[in-house]
Amino acid sequence: MANRKRESGPATLSAPPGSGEARPVEQPPTQTAPEKKTGHLLSGGNPQIPKGDGDAPVQAYIAAMPGWTQALGQRVDAIVTETVPDVRKAVKWNSPFYGVEGQGWCLSFHVFTRYVKLTFFNGVHLQPMPPGGTPKSKEARWIDIHEGDALDEAQMTDWVKQAAALPGWMP
Repeated sequence: MANRKRESGPATLSAPPGSGEARPVEQPPTQTAPEKKTGHLLSGGNPQIPKGDGDAPVQAYIAAMPGWTQALGQRVDAIVTETVPDVRKAVKWNSPFYGVEGQGWCLSFHVFTRYVKLTFFNGVHLQPMPPGGTPKSKEARWIDIHEGDALDEAQMTDWVKQAAALPGWMP
């Protein structure tokens, strides 16, 4: 049996037997991203942004973050930038990374379907230690931030300050 190409036009769904009519299939609305957004979202909602060093790729990543996650990304970026004036930024593995020149990377975040994971690479040395982590994660600890969660900016600022003072992760 040969594959046939469907002609363009509205898709139809067969009506119940005996009704004699076909109904159009509801098509999801087409969404176009504003021009400032770049890349596209991966299956879990994480933006796919080309890797690169500096603030520009990080800002492109944040601009492409979906829904409520974008405001969170902007706030985390602002906290890091205000707390660590000479912060080094990059996008690697589809995630923004923050570090200190010569010390390595101290933190990163990543968008998932229902939350944003903010990872401190030497998190076991932070006081208090961020809640996420297992023995398998070794030094890293993280916090998962869900929509509607309040961001404890004082705690986040303290963790960022502590993380920036520690030796970072060198891939």
